[in-house]
Amino acid sequence: MNDNQLIPFDKGNFAFDRNGLHLSPAEMQAVMNQARKMMDVMVDYSDLRMVYGCALKIVRTKFEVLDSEFEVRNQRNPINFISSRVKSNQSIIGKMIRRGIPLTIENMEKEIQDIAGIRIICSYEDDIYHLADALLRQENVTLLKRKDYIANPKSNGYRSLHLIVSVPVYFAEQKRDVPVEVQIRTIAMDFWASLEHSMKYKQEIKDQDTIAARLKSCADRIAELDEEMQDIRRQIESGKDVPSEEEELLQRLGKIDRIFED
Repeated sequence: MNDNQLIPFDKGNFAFDRNGLHLSPAEMQAVMNQARKMMDVMVDYSDLRMVYGCALKIVRTKFEVLDSEFEVRNQRNPINFISSRVKSNQSIIGKMIRRGIPLTIENMEKEIQDIAGIRIICSYEDDIYHLADALLRQENVTLLKRKDYIANPKSNGYRSLHLIVSVPVYFAEQKRDVPVEVQIRTIAMDFWASLEHSMKYKQEIKDQDTIAARLKSCADRIAELDEEMQDIRRQIESGKDVPSEEEELLQRLGKIDRIFED
């Protein structure tokens, strides 16, 4: 049997709950056998990680360019900060096992679309959609999937805009179209999501239903806060004195100088 053609993993025999996968000793041994074979495949995955890392650099640069443009044109930065990562080997294998996907490089590329991920944190909710629209208008960016958890939050209160986009990566002898997951959210949304994520994996939590209800209430209040802060910003902007052409030119020149100083 070729190492790249691993035994299909049948998750139908295994039990799942909110804490993950539960295996008998025999089933765990089967998983370990597949994981050992997957280690050989990981030699090829080192090259694949480089490909996804390059795709992340491309998408990150696109957002940095948009942020610079918005700063010059709108006199403020829509992006508060950017973080990115390539999924770890352990995380990918775990996800494939949970989904019952045979452990091969081919299946990894085909089935796992969030190997490369980038998170964009904005100050205001309307910035999320402005940045997403600007990214998707670019000719070399292809939208593969969109999930708007702001317009339609998850039942636990989670809010964020998720995009899976494909970008071309040019190498010395080939071009590859690589998927990247993009998450765009406000500072408040990110604060809630980070705390909820860290608490979700605590073991043996008492009163889980009560805690879930409180987290949902916090998420609702954060949504109200995002909306109010956005309204305040709009009110401030609408009340500003209109600068003269000379003042506006000097302001823009000052912004450009600061961009190049950075």
